[in-house]
Amino acid sequence: MNSLQLLHTLGQSPWLDFIRRNYIQDGSLQKLIDQGILGVTSNPAIFEKAIAGSTDYDHDIVMLTGEGLSAEQIYDHLSIADVGMAADLFRPVWERTNGIDGYVSLEVSPELAHDTEATISEARRLWDALNRPNVMIKVPATEAGIPAIRTLIADGIPVNVTLLFSVERYRAVALAYLEGLEARAAKKLPLQISSVASFFVSRVDSLLDPVLESKAPELQGKIAIANSLAAYDVYLELFRSPRFAELAEQGAIVQRLLWASTSAKNPAYSPILYIEELIAEDTVNTMPLETIEAYLESGDPMERVSGHLEEARHELETLADAGVSLDEAAAELERDAVEKFVVPFRKLLEAIDAKRESVVAS
Repeated sequence: MNSLQLLHTLGQSPWLDFIRRNYIQDGSLQKLIDQGILGVTSNPAIFEKAIAGSTDYDHDIVMLTGEGLSAEQIYDHLSIADVGMAADLFRPVWERTNGIDGYVSLEVSPELAHDTEATISEARRLWDALNRPNVMIKVPATEAGIPAIRTLIADGIPVNVTLLFSVERYRAVALAYLEGLEARAAKKLPLQISSVASFFVSRVDSLLDPVLESKAPELQGKIAIANSLAAYDVYLELFRSPRFAELAEQGAIVQRLLWASTSAKNPAYSPILYIEELIAEDTVNTMPLETIEAYLESGDPMERVSGHLEEARHELETLADAGVSLDEAAAELERDAVEKFVVPFRKLLEAIDAKRESVVAS
């Protein structure tokens, strides 16, 4: 077995953080499935690079412009088509794993991140449009996102909760998942609803390392992992509890933690740092292509989390003693992350508009 397949044996599912039409159509995505990739995540920044940065979609943009569609409607059509094609490729994985893996994620518009009702409406629309059981709708873990998550799980829609940086916000997300399941249980509805909570990793170090250089240099490159392990500690607390056990008896499955933003941004760090240190049962790690290639080449899979939970607690205590607020950092990262998806989303719509105008002019 290669290193990706070895992750399966340790209870972790490797997913791909990338989507592009020609990658689906030329057999490259199927090759990754054969190598052990079990799902796909996407986001507005990924689609901006795929659609605006290539000619893969130009024919469809011309055709859809001729039908009178706006730039946003064209993006909607293109993204739904790509996610649908990818989901069809992953359907055998979904069937083989009994609905645990094999998912492809599509995100609601980032401009809805602070609007609960609009997020719910958009998630339902995307779910209905895709009409496939192995699709997850991505919803941001903003304050407005929490009630949306609860409602969508109660609806039976698989949700990928995204933009998680804070352990306490993660707790709120996991509780929203449990509450959604309990709402279904009260109505005697099936409880096997897959969901993941995407906890962002490397951006924490990117933000805090410069601060720690003078305050606590021994913590540089460690807080992102410590923060993630603290979230996993909460996962163990909630999903090993009598409350969840009662739901599990009725068919519920755990909401897995998904490690996101796992490419190392600091060239001084190993490119697989945030893979190797976060291997744990019932987790997902979604990786960009270059990180997958690096892991296939030099990955050394083994379970490392359980023996490091106490060390992570100590590192977070040392961080607080140094006068650095992880809560404030998480809040800043959330604000920046929403903006980092809004900006490429708007650039994407501008790029589609430019292509539409060139079609109209010709």
